[in-house]
Amino acid sequence: MTDKNYLVNKGDRNKIYFLVIVIAALLGTNAYLFFKDKHESQRFVSVNIETDRLKLEVEKIEAEFDKVNTINLALSDKLVKEQRLAREKIAVLKLALEKGTLTEKDLANAQKQIRELHEFLQRYNEDLLRLKKENSHLRLEMDSLESFALNAKLEAEALTSRNEELSAKVKTGAALKAANVFLTAYRVKSSGKSIEVSKASTAKKLTITFEIAPNQLAVKDYHKIYLRIFNPSGNLLADENNMFEADGQEMQFTSSTSISFNDDNTSYKMDWVNPNGFIKGVYAVILYADGYAMGRASIALR
Repeated sequence: MTDKNYLVNKGDRNKIYFLVIVIAALLGTNAYLFFKDKHESQRFVSVNIETDRLKLEVEKIEAEFDKVNTINLALSDKLVKEQRLAREKIAVLKLALEKGTLTEKDLANAQKQIRELHEFLQRYNEDLLRLKKENSHLRLEMDSLESFALNAKLEAEALTSRNEELSAKVKTGAALKAANVFLTAYRVKSSGKSIEVSKASTAKKLTITFEIAPNQLAVKDYHKIYLRIFNPSGNLLADENNMFEADGQEMQFTSSTSISFNDDNTSYKMDWVNPNGFIKGVYAVILYADGYAMGRASIALR
């Protein structure tokens, strides 16, 4: 082999070595890029999965607050303020997660905030449970007070009703009652003397005589006596301006007088002169005192 051939072979070998090194470098670079891309792809997928998971966690936390608001419970100012601050954090997190451009550092920070929100939600629910128990206790106390108040009201109403009934009974029992009531018709002579008659054509006045039944409850004092007279047609003979109250209503009366009651069997008399004359038939009279009817009588005129 000549020196020339030897130099040629040596140059070819150097080229081959160089090519091998270049190829090895390219293969190494491609392998690096391949694994790098694969790692980046895996990291990208991992970030997306973690982002979706965090979105779900945030939605769960928000749903918990929404559920609280559906409960008919008056929240304290402290709980209202805490929920408002938590919702503000949730809104910021949701916005960041929706953008989908979070780095691993951003995700780590988001994870930390969500952990804090979970811890806050736990405390919040504990406070809420305590508030519900307090409200339940207060509700029981309120129901008990309302029941007590209702019973007290019913008892007061019943007592008032009994007092009114007793008062009415006392008032009724204290009212004067007439006994031995008689109704007599008279004609009046020119001399002023009264003569008893039974004919309507000759009668001029009616005289009612009566006694007062013994009554220890009645007040020994002057009592107003009202007289109502009805003609045979059932019409009341009275002036429309003569009014009094009896049996809980306003009534017209024919005549009235005052008597002094001493519970001593005194006899009393009332006269009524008919300005229009009498007609045949039955005349009826009713006496009233102290707001109640005290006696009645009638007479038939021929």
